[in-house]
Amino acid sequence: MIKENLLQIQDRIRRAAIRCDRDPASVKLVAVSKTIPANGVKEAIDAGVTVFGENYVQEAQGKIDALASYKVSWHFIGHLQSNKAKYAAGLFELIHSVDSLKLAREIDKQARKRNRVQPVLIQVNIAQEASKSGTTEDEAPELVRNVSLLSNLSVRGLMTMPPFFNAPDKVKPYFRALRQLRDRIAGMQIDNISMAELSMGMTGDFEVAIEEGATLVRIGTAIFGERQ
Repeated sequence: MIKENLLQIQDRIRRAAIRCDRDPASVKLVAVSKTIPANGVKEAIDAGVTVFGENYVQEAQGKIDALASYKVSWHFIGHLQSNKAKYAAGLFELIHSVDSLKLAREIDKQARKRNRVQPVLIQVNIAQEASKSGTTEDEAPELVRNVSLLSNLSVRGLMTMPPFFNAPDKVKPYFRALRQLRDRIAGMQIDNISMAELSMGMTGDFEVAIEEGATLVRIGTAIFGERQ
């Protein structure tokens, strides 16, 4: 089932990219594997998935250890508390959810102990929903400027989780706003900052996210099926 689902998703990503004159290779699939056991992740690896997104550090650690012999990338996409930063730094190739200077400083400190530079994205709560994490659209440029001074972090772009709608077109303005914010921050030409990545779009809306410039789409249900 996973292999068939993956082929369908890859085809939809390719078609969405072509529709808006983008190279399909510019969009990377992050398979959201939270709650999926290691054998399910292994099935996805065998089907061709190369990047996995996890929401919980402890759960991810077990899977990363169990599947250490496979050449895949692990991204952290959930809300990260400062007290878990010591585990996340060094465990994940990319942390999508840096939403405060306090968290950024803690990841920087932990990355320094490991003598590595940790790539991160800044999470922006575009819709200012109380139930979701993220800095505000107005505060994001200043946060990026402050994080740029941390020598063991490397900002690669932005991430958002828009409000849930059954109609993907209703989400489009939020994706567009993140892209415009990315362009604005890129125009500031801050040292030590890249705005190459836009992490946005999930199972229900990834095609419109691609139309608005997503480079990382986080898809779980459409690959692994409904979660138990």
